[in-house]
Amino acid sequence: MDEHKVETEHTSQVESQSSKKKAPLNKYALACALLASTNSILLGYDIGVMSGAVLFIKDNLKISSSQVEILVGSLNVCSLIGSFASGKTSDMIGRRYTIILAAATFLIGAVLMGLAPSYPFLMAGRVVAGIGVGYSLMIAPVYTAEVSPAMTRGLLTSLPEVFINVGILLGYIFNYALAGLPAHINWRLMLGIAAVPAIGIGIGVLQMPESPRWLVMKGRIEEAKRVLRKTSENDDEANLRLEEITKAASLVGPSPSDSTGSIPSKWKGQGVWKELLRPSRPLRRILVAAIGINFFMQASGNDAVVYYTPSVFNAAGIHNRKGLVGVTILMGIAKTSFCIVSALFLDNFGRRPMLLLGTTGMAVSLAGLGLGSMYLHNSHHKPLWAIALCVVAVCADVSFFSIGLGPITWVYSSEIFPIRLRAQGSSLAVSVNRLVSGVVAMTFLTISKKITFAGMFFVLCGIMVLATIFFYFFLPETKGKSLEEIWVIFENKKDKTPSQPDKEMTERL
Repeated sequence: MDEHKVETEHTSQVESQSSKKKAPLNKYALACALLASTNSILLGYDIGVMSGAVLFIKDNLKISSSQVEILVGSLNVCSLIGSFASGKTSDMIGRRYTIILAAATFLIGAVLMGLAPSYPFLMAGRVVAGIGVGYSLMIAPVYTAEVSPAMTRGLLTSLPEVFINVGILLGYIFNYALAGLPAHINWRLMLGIAAVPAIGIGIGVLQMPESPRWLVMKGRIEEAKRVLRKTSENDDEANLRLEEITKAASLVGPSPSDSTGSIPSKWKGQGVWKELLRPSRPLRRILVAAIGINFFMQASGNDAVVYYTPSVFNAAGIHNRKGLVGVTILMGIAKTSFCIVSALFLDNFGRRPMLLLGTTGMAVSLAGLGLGSMYLHNSHHKPLWAIALCVVAVCADVSFFSIGLGPITWVYSSEIFPIRLRAQGSSLAVSVNRLVSGVVAMTFLTISKKITFAGMFFVLCGIMVLATIFFYFFLPETKGKSLEEIWVIFENKKDKTPSQPDKEMTERL
């Protein structure tokens, strides 16, 4: 993997110049990031709307709690298929068309779910939608990271998570608005209405440019140059970025049989899995960091808490259906608000501080939620203070998630892989994300019945303590670094400033 060790003087020039003054937010890069991230609304909407829809699906289709768990968790398990395939797909057809494929697949799934006459038909739609979600979760952050300038990459790559939270909030709102309709109609409208934005997203993405880094890997230098000029502050910065990307691609792009060192125009991602399965030491550190942060994101139980919030609050003493859905709207507002705050400050404070703040806050919140739930479980009366503690603790838990693990997982895992391995490496990490999410969602109620909701929340609290320790030791800071420079951080096991290039690397180049 010596060929992956990329450090250029041009990177240092760009970064040192950027560090002297705060880089302005490039409007074209922002527009690209917004268009790519809108796909994430579909996933968020499904998470939010399903939390209320399952209440009516269970009554209307007469399904058991186990079937509810399978229905809810199946989207995450099936998204494993999409996320695993998305890396190779995006290397072959490009980032932009992969985003369109994700929206189209989710569209089909939403229509199937909205028209479902039975549980098996509903599950079929869930499977299709899950594949689309898997594609979207990987490709939106990767595309955004590859288009964004280094100094604003944290903000722009956080947008998919912001849009997931906006989608969750919209799902809660539609739950509340449609809950009064007959039970055989309301949940079908809740699920099927997602087809409308999917159509708009597919059309909107056609206006986006392709990722400049993918274009360079395909040998389409002039097209990449045009995109970089639009996403850079000036032509000099665009030329420096292009030279940096081209050098990285020429070193890591060719197949082993290509002795010329030129960029392979017919490159389609071949040979990547061989390197991922037999990684060098720096790549192994990257894999540990990427897989670890994706594992803990879902092991935190956040998705399950969102899905099953009505059940949690029902156990806490809130029994009115409208009241249950109304409380989830409050949680959705808190979750979305703090995700926006995180995105705005991520490039100022850095990935590590906000990630450690988020996991520490989640651990405290889950401990409070466990205490409140334990008191309510052991009490015949449902005191208002205990119910209030649970509501506040849930809102705090999802808020701290939105500060740390929520947005930073997508930012971090999409930026640390070197150019040739980025798409398929990210797809591997997101596949772990989806697998753990599915397992947690499909076992949350069953385990909670065995050890109570309080016991479950204490377990999740312990997991967040472990996550905080892991992030402290294994995740270096990447704020302000170009994508091509981040490799050096993992190569040297420490964060070097851009003005101190690695001498050994410079000699190799």
